[in-house]
Amino acid sequence: MRTGFQLLAPVPSRTAFAPGMEPCNRDGFSFSSAVPRPGPMHQFRFPLKAVSAAFLVTLAQVLIAVLLLAPEGPFPYRYTTLIQHDSYWFANIVDRGYGTILPPVSHKMMEVSNVAFFPAYPAIAGALHHWLGLETYHALLITAQAAAFGFWSYFFLFCERWNISPALQIGGAALIAAHPTAFFLVAGYSESLFLMALLGFMYWSTAEGRFAKVVAALHGFVMSATRIVGIPCAAFPIVVALVRRGWRGLRDIRSWLRNYGPAVAVALGATLGAGTFFLYCLARWGRWDLYMLTQQAGWAIAPDYLAVFKPSSYRWVWPGWNDPTAASQLTTTLAAILFVTIAVIELVPAIRRRSAWTTRLGFYFCAAIIYYISVSGVASVEMESMLRYEFCVHALIVLALLHFLHQFPTPPVLVRALGLATGALVSAAGFSVQGWYVWNFTRGGWVA
Repeated sequence: MRTGFQLLAPVPSRTAFAPGMEPCNRDGFSFSSAVPRPGPMHQFRFPLKAVSAAFLVTLAQVLIAVLLLAPEGPFPYRYTTLIQHDSYWFANIVDRGYGTILPPVSHKMMEVSNVAFFPAYPAIAGALHHWLGLETYHALLITAQAAAFGFWSYFFLFCERWNISPALQIGGAALIAAHPTAFFLVAGYSESLFLMALLGFMYWSTAEGRFAKVVAALHGFVMSATRIVGIPCAAFPIVVALVRRGWRGLRDIRSWLRNYGPAVAVALGATLGAGTFFLYCLARWGRWDLYMLTQQAGWAIAPDYLAVFKPSSYRWVWPGWNDPTAASQLTTTLAAILFVTIAVIELVPAIRRRSAWTTRLGFYFCAAIIYYISVSGVASVEMESMLRYEFCVHALIVLALLHFLHQFPTPPVLVRALGLATGALVSAAGFSVQGWYVWNFTRGGWVA
């Protein structure tokens, strides 16, 4: 016969614990009750450190570009010099909406055909312009810089999730910020919005709970509505689910819906951003692929999906200061070497089962997809702008590298000093090149 009191486990004979010791079974003796026992409380804690660090990095990027490198003049003028080249196309879309003739004009003329850019960035800037009364250029810059703050926030949130040491966090942030085209995060371009949405999509899709999945899908919607490469990146949660479940999960066909259903749902939700844009083009002009037609007519973009396998796509010519196209070509080659190096470095620990490579695989997947689509698209124009497109790849690789390094014990002082010196030299070189690019860009020069 059961009574109101029930002994769930033998009471240990020793009831006193030495200083610093804790019982390994706190629930060894408890009472049965009809009232359910409360579970642990998971209270939301505002990520103050991550947000503060993100704000400081974003502010530093803006102030260095505007106060130190922009042309002389009043602050409002210096600030708007971050609007150049593609920014004018975004401003045109904000002011007059999408417009084109069929077929699209055969050269770059935004007043005739401007359906050459995805809608998320100009749509958000347009909301600030029309609803808050901000000037178009200011709306574009505030949107980009707010998204840059979001990107850096997710960077530091990933670091906190993985328990990355402060030293590695600072080093990783410096490596990203020192990329020659990192200033595009705070310029009137869509790089920051795409990266913010991508990292947010990856962060929330790997979190637990339905709410996290909804937030992930919303980030994915913005991601695919910002860049066409966001469409294949939407497969990130499916890749993560496949890796986590392994071959056993694939063999168990009856459990596919339970094991992979949520990941597929999030991925499909993420593609709706691009899907909505394509449907809009179909409903208004009768061509869902009008974006691709405009890119081909005005920019001479003819995708070559075998370009990454062609030796002619890789060049070793060292670029001059005023030759950004050669810099983009060299970047394409260096990025390919980096992917091969990563594969070799990751393979050995993975074979020995001493590496948490499955966590990084999704980052490598998205980085490889962005690289592949970018190279395929610009191969027909001598890799123009590849230096800027590769920045997104660079940011993902650095995050994965931080996760890779933190799994090892603290190295000897000499090794740490060598690593610090190498990182400082690389960052100094990157900041120097970036300084020249910002100086050139804010005076109307072409960078990438």
